[in-house]
Amino acid sequence: MQRDPRAFLWDVRESALAIQTFTAGMDAGAYAANEMAQSAVERKFEIIGEALNQLAKLDAALAARIPDFPQIVAFRNQLIHGYATVNVGTVWNVTQNALPPLVGSVQALLDELGDA
Repeated sequence: MQRDPRAFLWDVRESALAIQTFTAGMDAGAYAANEMAQSAVERKFEIIGEALNQLAKLDAALAARIPDFPQIVAFRNQLIHGYATVNVGTVWNVTQNALPPLVGSVQALLDELGDA
């Protein structure tokens, strides 16, 4: 039995919201000084990338509707496999600039599909 595509979108949304919670009230310096927050954020980015990768296997057209989908999966691969060193500043920038639009896009798709 195939997993419902909404489940992957839900995983993305919930992980992104968790990242926002983990970094609330922080600036770049506070984030750079907090190893626990960095680890938590990176783990949630790994979940986001894997969920989108699995979504693409299940429903490529739906995954393609997520802006920057290939870059998100590539970011996950960099974090996990170390293809390129991802510095703290890069993760912070992604958290601050790319995450809010991702949450909006995923929520719009969940709304359209009937978020259960």
